[in-house]
Amino acid sequence: MLLSRQTRIMSTVSDYFILDTMKLQCEVEVISRMLPTFGVRNRGKGSRAVLSIGKHHDRGIKNNAATIHLLICTLKDKSGSKYKLKENIEQFFTKFVDEGKATIRLKEPAVDVCLNKADVNNLKNFLSALRLAHRGSEIDSIPLSSLAPAKTSEIEKPKAKMVITSRKDYPLTTNFPYSLELLQVSYCRLTRVDMRMLCLRRLRKLDLSNNHIRKLPATIGDLACLSELVLHNNYLEIFSVGLCNSTLQKSLQFLDLSHNRLRALPLQFCQLQELVHLKLDDNELLGLPSKIGQLTKLRFLTAARNKLPYLPCDFQLLCLENVDLFGNLFDHPNPLLPTIHLQIPMTLLEVAARATINYRLAYGPHIIPAHLCQDLDLIKTCPCRRPCLDSFIQVVVNLNLHQVSHTVVLVDNMGSTEAPIVCYFCSLTCYSEFLDKYHQRNR
Repeated sequence: MLLSRQTRIMSTVSDYFILDTMKLQCEVEVISRMLPTFGVRNRGKGSRAVLSIGKHHDRGIKNNAATIHLLICTLKDKSGSKYKLKENIEQFFTKFVDEGKATIRLKEPAVDVCLNKADVNNLKNFLSALRLAHRGSEIDSIPLSSLAPAKTSEIEKPKAKMVITSRKDYPLTTNFPYSLELLQVSYCRLTRVDMRMLCLRRLRKLDLSNNHIRKLPATIGDLACLSELVLHNNYLEIFSVGLCNSTLQKSLQFLDLSHNRLRALPLQFCQLQELVHLKLDDNELLGLPSKIGQLTKLRFLTAARNKLPYLPCDFQLLCLENVDLFGNLFDHPNPLLPTIHLQIPMTLLEVAARATINYRLAYGPHIIPAHLCQDLDLIKTCPCRRPCLDSFIQVVVNLNLHQVSHTVVLVDNMGSTEAPIVCYFCSLTCYSEFLDKYHQRNR
């Protein structure tokens, strides 16, 4: 059923694209090339307009045959001005088409139609249709309708922002405006993400807070411009690996997953390396991603009121402006009670894994089994910078959060700014050196 609906939506979008080839919204300035002859200067300012290509029935032509015309409608002239197209275009100026600009020089009347602030893809499609209309021979291959005056809603500047905070205002029979850059849909009791939202290619901020969403579709990752995703106060239980592997890796800067039901985040979460602001408050997290230190651009982290027993070793690699870890179930560390997993002698797997990381050997599922790739991705690092896979000594110690953040929210009601962090040692030698330093500090 979901696939069928998605197919219908994509079909609707495809039909819209074909019709949109015949229309273009942009700023237009029609300049007469005869003005300099009479010593008159053009005002040099464009107006918001809709350009259409369609059939025009001219009574002056035998049999009232339809001819192809360009119609330009503005707010002041919604009926618009018509210009014949067949064999009437002297030249196209498209040097700046990738900036949404182009000029169409007509023979009769002697005017230049200057286009500006147009969608690049729509402009290119529209110019292609104009070329066909100018040649006249292939225009029958394009579905054209009779020209009609434009509506006010068509001429006005495309809508960039939409906020819906009531279920009764949610659009059921109409699509979201294609030009949206910010969409907020809150308090609408949505149980899943509307597939129509995934067609908004310009979307930069998507706010679906205060709904009942349980799962996110991986296709959210196709929104290549999305930089802010707000999912506060939903029913999310997982954050999928598919989203972590999507184009969000290059665009997502703000992510709010607070007040959900998350118990864990995938290892691949740390591939969202453009993240600056991450909110994880009021979930059921039992741990942060082990490679969180890879989020080198992260500056604001809140994970208050979760169930974190300690922080991952990589946490100390972060460089934050603000951190809030209040209200977690942090353990009381005791460095003198280590958990020992040393293997003597080391297994062949351990030796091979350490060598792979030490010598920076390339690996992947096309070279070694996928489960070994996952092991290497999770490999631990000793303070001596040597890796360790299954042979290590684990110790939990206190970390003063001021070492990783400029501003620290108190960890508990006692005013502490320290949190337990897990450390791994590759050998007894490294652990002994750590104990020596620990005893020196606590004399």
